[in-house]
Amino acid sequence: MEFIKTEIKDKIATIIFNNNKKRNSFNTKMLNECLSAFNTFSHEKIRAVIIKSNDEAKVWSAGFCIDELPDAGKDPLPFNHPFEELMREIEDFSSPVIAMLNGSVWGGACDLSFSCDILIGSKNSTFAITPAKIGVPYNTTGIQHFLNIMEMNIAKEMLFTAKPISAERAYDLGILNHLIEENDLENFTFEMAKTIASNSPLSVSVIKKQLNLLGKARPMNAETFEKVHQLRKIAYDSYDFMEGKKAFLEKRLPNFKDI
Repeated sequence: MEFIKTEIKDKIATIIFNNNKKRNSFNTKMLNECLSAFNTFSHEKIRAVIIKSNDEAKVWSAGFCIDELPDAGKDPLPFNHPFEELMREIEDFSSPVIAMLNGSVWGGACDLSFSCDILIGSKNSTFAITPAKIGVPYNTTGIQHFLNIMEMNIAKEMLFTAKPISAERAYDLGILNHLIEENDLENFTFEMAKTIASNSPLSVSVIKKQLNLLGKARPMNAETFEKVHQLRKIAYDSYDFMEGKKAFLEKRLPNFKDI
């Protein structure tokens, strides 16, 4: 594979992001490679999955690849986009998925890591949810991921300011399950995966499904759903959406006009 590496040992699988030149940003090919890896893991009866960056990376992932954002008027992340498919695969995978986080976690990478069942970070980790910096509308599924892992006021602060929070604050807020020294991070994470793998795979799988179903048990009527969709459409039809994308690629500050 070009953008990731995979390893399987003792029923524990590892996905290693391997795209340092682009700060492990998620392009379509990288996302499809991850989906293919999960398909293999399913056939191999894997009992735990770890997602990590390679050892040289200072950025766990810079999020969704800006180069692949569409022009105005198109939904940047429709339901059938590989990024959406990968997050659903992580949630629906029969065994627990652990995010081993070392370095910056930006934008859509926050969304993907928050889709994992357990988050373990080093003190080098920072988290920033950045769509407001480039005028990108956030989809409803992503916002639900945030609300399942943090309180409403924290989600609002992170989305409104787009500023990073430290690993220490993420741990205090309950975003990280564990905050570990960088030198101990890999051993700690794999020991937890071994503990999970030693338990009943059927029991763990059923419990994961139960927890996910209960975590999503927030009724939304048809009117609210339509209103949420319309709000997103306002953003991705806008001048600001295209200006944010253009400014990012030109490495300058955007000139947003609220239109």
